[in-house]
Parts: sequence; C-alpha cells; structure tokens
Amino acid sequence: MEIFIDSRTGIEIDLERLEKTARQILEDLGCSAASILSVAVVDSDEMAKLNLTYRGKEGPTNVRSFAQLEGEPTARSDLLGDVVICADRARDDAAALGYPLEEMVVYLLIHGILHLVGYDHATPPDATEMHRRVEATFLKLYPDR
Repeated sequence: MEIFIDSRTGIEIDLERLEKTARQILEDLGCSAASILSVAVVDSDEMAKLNLTYRGKEGPTNVRSFAQLEGEPTARSDLLGDVVICADRARDDAAALGYPLEEMVVYLLIHGILHLVGYDHATPPDATEMHRRVEATFLKLYPDR
C-alpha cells in the first residue's frame, strides 16, 4: 500500500502514526495491497476553499473525500483517492466532544476512507450504515473507548 500524508497546518499531528492507522483501516476494509491513498491535513482557510469549490458551501467542513476513479468506488480499486482533514475543525470537534485530537483525526480519516470505498450517507439507511461502520472501525482501533 502506498499512503501519502501531507500536513499544511501548524497543529501538531503525528503523521507517521496517522499513516500506520490509515494502513490498518485499509487492511481491515479488505483493500488491495496495491491501494494508493493520499491524506492531507489542512487549515480552515484551505478547507473552506475546497468546500466552496467542490460543494458550493461556505465555510470549512471537517473532512472531504475525493475519489480518483470514475463510477462507484469499491474496496478493490487500487487508486482510492484523497482524504482532506481540517485540523482546526478536528481540534474544535475534539474539544467539544471531550476526545483527544488524535482520536478525532482518526475518526475523520475513517469517515473519509469509507467514502472512497463506496459508503455514503445521502439517505437515512445509508447514513445509519455508514455511522455503524465508522463506529465499528474506530472501536477496533480504540477498544477502550
């Protein structure tokens, strides 16, 4: 697996650990050993620009996913895409929920990767299934949570 991690923010995040966690998530999802994933950790300004450009919504969101393949992505697709995490929003969400920043970033990473492998939350049943899958994956990584 090739996992590229880039941080463009002043918020301290252990990128090596994030890469190992991304690898574990992909393996748990049954993704190919040839899978390629890019993860960028950005600030609120950069995320707000992405959110406006690609969703037409103002302001930053906490995570965005950009699939690199046309059509429905699957766990068998090698070139998965990009997950962009807003460190500022992750920090604020973590504080509001009483989580450590690292755990919130991982939660958002799981959410983003699930989008790349075909999960969505456009309908209530899809949202329920995606939430269940995010929680199950998160609890595998943090069983004491």
